[in-house]
Amino acid sequence: MSKRLALIWVVFLLAALAAYAGDVAQFVNLGFSPDAKYFMFGQYGIAQKDTTPWAETYIVDVRANNFVPRGMHKAMGSHPVDPGASGLGALLDVLADSLPQKKQFKLDHLSTGRQLYVLVDGAQPADTLEFRDFQTGKSYKLALTQSVSTKGTETVSSFSIAVTVTDKDGRTHTFTAGSPNITRKGVKAYHLKQLILAPDDTSLVFIVQREEQDTTGNNVRYMVESARPR
Repeated sequence: MSKRLALIWVVFLLAALAAYAGDVAQFVNLGFSPDAKYFMFGQYGIAQKDTTPWAETYIVDVRANNFVPRGMHKAMGSHPVDPGASGLGALLDVLADSLPQKKQFKLDHLSTGRQLYVLVDGAQPADTLEFRDFQTGKSYKLALTQSVSTKGTETVSSFSIAVTVTDKDGRTHTFTAGSPNITRKGVKAYHLKQLILAPDDTSLVFIVQREEQDTTGNNVRYMVESARPR
């Protein structure tokens, strides 16, 4: 990559990302491959317990709904940051580490798909959503089901999303995103944060917000479920 392209890449990221302090992660849509088979996302923030910056990036095989080999990269700062700083620098370090995979899967940071739904910061999350995509005429119904239990001092949870997509001609497609059989320790709740339509106009990427509990309090983290209705 030339210095000019690298500079453009960094400037784009700096302009697109908002800085969040505290142990609330900032989600970053890092784009799809041209065929929409792969999707890259990241999250970053400041660890509440020691105020060190951290960041993570992931590359997802959209059809398989799984991470690609060597598709996860993480970084943690070596020292605390000053008040008002963010984990953006850690994210840029991780992006540099993930550059070989970015090239391998032909990921384009500018090809971010189209948002069909977004939970606005501060709004009350809903477990059931119904909305129409007026650009395609399709209607969507999402129903999130979650199970949370406590064993001693440990919280264990799982979730799934029942999805119904209705075409403008009335045909329906139903499927489930996520799995109630996969349990996660320390996660107190799940919320639907975004629904993204991939550039192939078929594949869907669900951004799920997780509320996690540790010894310092509640953290916010993000995960992805992907599906191809047909």
